[in-house]
Amino acid sequence: MQLLAYIIVYPILWIISILPFRLLYMLSDIVYIILYYLIGYRKKVVKDNLKLVFPEKSEQEINHVSKKFYHHFCDMMFEAIKSLTISEKEILRRFKITNIEELKQYETSKQSVVLMCGHYASWEWSMSLQKHIDFIGYAVYKRLRNPYFDRLVKRVRGKHNSYLVSTKDIIPTLIESKKNNKLFLCGMAADQSPKLKKAYHWTEFMGVKVPCYTGSEMLAKRLDLPIVFMAIKKIKRGFYEATFSTITKTPKDFKDYELTDKFHKLVEKQIKTAPEYYLWTHKRWKHKDKAPEQFQ
Repeated sequence: MQLLAYIIVYPILWIISILPFRLLYMLSDIVYIILYYLIGYRKKVVKDNLKLVFPEKSEQEINHVSKKFYHHFCDMMFEAIKSLTISEKEILRRFKITNIEELKQYETSKQSVVLMCGHYASWEWSMSLQKHIDFIGYAVYKRLRNPYFDRLVKRVRGKHNSYLVSTKDIIPTLIESKKNNKLFLCGMAADQSPKLKKAYHWTEFMGVKVPCYTGSEMLAKRLDLPIVFMAIKKIKRGFYEATFSTITKTPKDFKDYELTDKFHKLVEKQIKTAPEYYLWTHKRWKHKDKAPEQFQ
């Protein structure tokens, strides 16, 4: 059944991917109407999240942000499909880097890097970053259930010299790379909600106490790697801009979880600037009332 699903769906995705952007965004507008007005895909989750973190906003303002988010969400889906066939020239035109020297300094000093970002704007097209640097690019991801689609996603990333590594395999992969003196950049979108049994730290995120993933900080400290934050900004439809800032060059100098908190503050700043570009469909705040007493 998984192979059959792939055989049926892949040709459709490929045909969509070769459409010019004008037609692609026309499709996105149609899907927006279906998702928001007819199906109401996760509309309650989105609005509940927005009301929770923006209690000062009126119902009208929440609806306005919600609609803008769904427009962006649909665009992102079609942009991800476009990644199947987009040319190097086109993706570099649409995803700009403002200060690549922030990463280049670590190549010069022969240091690998942990790169952190939020689920904001266009983390999918950030794979084009590898066209600007010489690092081996690793992106941590959760393996897809369908092995055929899983291989497809890996193949698309591989075109841009970026390699997907499962959460289970990332530590041995990085240790092996460092042992062999290979410079790497390990990218993680680390702002989602872990399972409660794996919640080692809770922090204030958008005014709400939530559990956090701490793997990025743990890896940086274990391998003594600088941590860099990637802030992505949507310039206009189909065009993005990434800016890098170093969180620390010496992670071992910080107390446990202090760097994780710094990361969440940076994501929070992005969200407050333009909330419609955050991934509101995820249940980021589902454990908001379950913090252990020591984190209250």
